[in-house]
Amino acid sequence: MTKFEDKDTRYYLDLNLRTREIVAWGYDQRERLVDEQVLEAPFHRVFLTKGQYNKLDQRKREIGRSRRER
Repeated sequence: MTKFEDKDTRYYLDLNLRTREIVAWGYDQRERLVDEQVLEAPFHRVFLTKGQYNKLDQRKREIGRSRRER
């Protein structure tokens, strides 16, 4: 199933608070995110703006390109 973006799209980061690591990030429709199970401790979901999400995604692609060039 292809994800699409509209006014109900929400962007997020899932964090492990013990290790201070990002364990996942993504986006989905608000209804699907509400229906998901609540993350158990030590995990926490932080919601982002579309601009913040795009900057994170762009940085990931830049790092991937620089690693392939080595």
